Amino acid sequence: MDIRRINKEMAWELRHVVMWPDKDVDYVKLQDDDEGIHYGLFSNERVVSVISLFVDGDEAQFRKFATLRHEQGKGYGSKLLQYVLDEAQSMGIERIWCNARKNKAPFYAKFGLAQTPSIFSKGGIEYVIMEKLMK
Repeated sequence: MDIRRINKEMAWELRHVVMWPDKDVDYVKLQDDDEGIHYGLFSNERVVSVISLFVDGDEAQFRKFATLRHEQGKGYGSKLLQYVLDEAQSMGIERIWCNARKNKAPFYAKFGLAQTPSIFSKGGIEYVIMEKLMK
């Protein structure tokens, strides 16, 4: 297992397969992907999980966190998320946050992220903003 930075195109490919396979690949592209830092977790030299980090001053948002369905439950996503949280802390990030699918909130809570009062729906899915204060 290896975690390293990847290009946005690699992130798009896995995002598409996992998150929105029924949509065109452009659906998973973010307008600010050029500014993001994209990370991939590799198993046997094949990317199985991705996450993108967007830094804005002393805050950062992670987005488009996805793991291949047949690789879920093996701890890959947990390792990748912890890696990105550690990276953010080493960058001096004071607050990190995400738009979490509401049903996944307990997963993020294991990493110290807390639910905020901000809840919204997009594409028929309910999300909650979760955050972690790093200092």
